[in-house]
Amino acid sequence: MKLERSKQWWMARARREGDAAVGAGLLAFDPALEERPSSAQAAPVEETRIAFGRFVNLMRRRRGYTMERLAEVADLDASELLVIEDDVHYVPAPRTIFKLAQTFEVSQQRLMQLAGLAAANDANFRTEAVRFAARSESVQKLTSEETLALEAFVAILSEWDRNKVK
Repeated sequence: MKLERSKQWWMARARREGDAAVGAGLLAFDPALEERPSSAQAAPVEETRIAFGRFVNLMRRRRGYTMERLAEVADLDASELLVIEDDVHYVPAPRTIFKLAQTFEVSQQRLMQLAGLAAANDANFRTEAVRFAARSESVQKLTSEETLALEAFVAILSEWDRNKVK
């Protein structure tokens, strides 16, 4: 069986992929464009990316790894791990997801869905990701340093409100 595609089909396909990395085999995924999606589309991706960052943070801590140790074990850059844990807008490379999935011994496909690099076929996946992120938030009391920093910042915010009312 011979499959043929027209030049127009290939050109349209290349435009749709843009500058996104496209993998093959284990790294294959539907390319996610790096354009800023509309706010209605951004919310679900950001929600799963929050869960992705929380997941990486908790798995790292559960294994007793510092950021540098996880980077060493997973053969990744520590600065990228820092961004993954703290920035919901960061889009990790498929190789990063592959290395993290290997290190944490979880499904690469599910981790790619959590990072927003692939669409989840399961409607419950996003709900479970949001539930995980909400439940994994620490309820640990603030340290004295955190309390002082928070009170100082609340005072600044309150001052801005008083100035705005005048």
